[in-house]
Amino acid sequence: MVEGQASKRTITGAIKYDTDSQEMRDYYGDTFVEQISAGAFQESLESRGVVGLWSHDTSQVLGNTRSGTLRVFSDDKELRFELDLPNTTIGNDVYETIKRGDVDGVSFGMRVTKDKWSSENRENGGKLYKRSILNAELFEISPVAFPAYPSNEVSARSLDDFKSEEKRAASQYRKQKMLLELDL
Repeated sequence: MVEGQASKRTITGAIKYDTDSQEMRDYYGDTFVEQISAGAFQESLESRGVVGLWSHDTSQVLGNTRSGTLRVFSDDKELRFELDLPNTTIGNDVYETIKRGDVDGVSFGMRVTKDKWSSENRENGGKLYKRSILNAELFEISPVAFPAYPSNEVSARSLDDFKSEEKRAASQYRKQKMLLELDL
């Protein structure tokens, strides 16, 4: 860290693939759930930038893949991200709100380019429709209070916190090693 510079604050999170969203209703009142299929964002990640926003608000930009302040990684299970927060009022507020655990969800803005629908009968006689999103353009990732996909997560970490944890772990290791040597 450069003297006089604020500590780097990063939030991390994930969008889980192949997990159901909360039940939603369409315009006609039909119930449906969505799933993002593994690899659905791959083409988009290779061709466009992604922006980090606070709760989908385009006036509250937190980072961008083009500037390197937002990094996005996709594997078979999830789309993970790391977002370095700006040293601004909104950046500070976002970090504190997530660090306290008041906001722990993640949402995203996308345009679906390929999907598949299915349905299943419910015990009560109704139908549940299911949308599998096979391909989509990812525009933005947002920490939110009420995510449509409850398994998505976000958390805060700071480099100083990480370094402190490393020091505590090393100190605990040295202490246990010394106790073992005394027992011999």
